[in-house]
This record gives sequence, C-alpha cells and structure tokens, in this order.
Amino acid sequence: MLFLALLLVSSCQNKRKPNYQYFPNMYEPVGYEAYGEYDVFPNGQEALIPPEGTLARGHSLYPYENTNEGYDLALLNLKSPLLTSAIDSKRGKELYEIYCGICHGNKGAGMGKLVKREKILGVPSYADRPITTGSIYHVIYYGKNSMGSYANFLDEEERWQVTAYVEALRLELLKDKE
Repeated sequence: MLFLALLLVSSCQNKRKPNYQYFPNMYEPVGYEAYGEYDVFPNGQEALIPPEGTLARGHSLYPYENTNEGYDLALLNLKSPLLTSAIDSKRGKELYEIYCGICHGNKGAGMGKLVKREKILGVPSYADRPITTGSIYHVIYYGKNSMGSYANFLDEEERWQVTAYVEALRLELLKDKE
C-alpha cells in the first residue's frame, strides 16, 4: 500500500520543471551582451570595489610608492623580514633562473639570453650598481626602466628569496672583480 502511495505521488510531478527553485537565476539566467551597458553595479561602476581595508590573499601592505622617492626610501630603509635560517638559496636560485636569468644572466652579470641575442640592451651587472636589499625588492615589486613588475608572478616570500639570491650573486661578482 505504501509503495502505491509513493508511486502515485512521484508520478504526478512535471519532470520538465524542478519542484523547488532555490536559486531561480540558475534555472532562468539573465543574459547580458558582452559590451552592453547595464545597471548591475551601483553608481555606474564596472565592477564591485573590495571593502575598505582588505587585502588580496597572499599580499601585505607595501609602504613604498612607485616613485623615485619611494625607490630611494626603499634603498635606504627596507630590510628583509626573512631570518637567515629562512633563506632558501636553492629556491631563490630556481626562481631567479625562471624569472630573472633570461635578461640578467644566471650569474647576474647582465648577459642573459635576451641580451646576447640583442633583443634587449643595457642590462648592467649587479656589481656595477649601488643596490641594497630594499632596492632589489622594490624593483621586483614595481619594476624599473624597461623591467616590468614581477609582483603578480612571485608572492611576497618568493620575492624575498629572489632578493637574497641577487644579493649573493652580487657578492660573488664583487669578489670576482677584485
């Protein structure tokens, strides 16, 4: 008897429409044209602005601006937050060779593959520049001259690892010069 009652109830459903619509837009979506103008976001914005005071995951506040003054301040004041024991030279080398070696060369002498092929010119050796921990990190973060920013490719910890590796390369180049 119970079986017949269940069969009767289930046979009365319309299989073409769902019984309950928890999210009706999933069943009847609103169509938008790619370049159309719509009043979806408030105040005519093109997207929603993140709440004030929030940061993207994996990022922290970087107090130096992308200006010459910001570069000079970073050159003088910015120090690595990594402890000496947290510096992983193997990882720093690996990241450097992936992102930096193509232009700067794997030894930091400014003779990467793109320079040798004359695709870009004027990449100086690390030994020929007055650079510090802060200036290296600042340039990785924002870029400088024809070098673009690598902030989207390397997270904060990776940028510091590369910075430590560049400092090690610079010391080797300075030793070789003497």
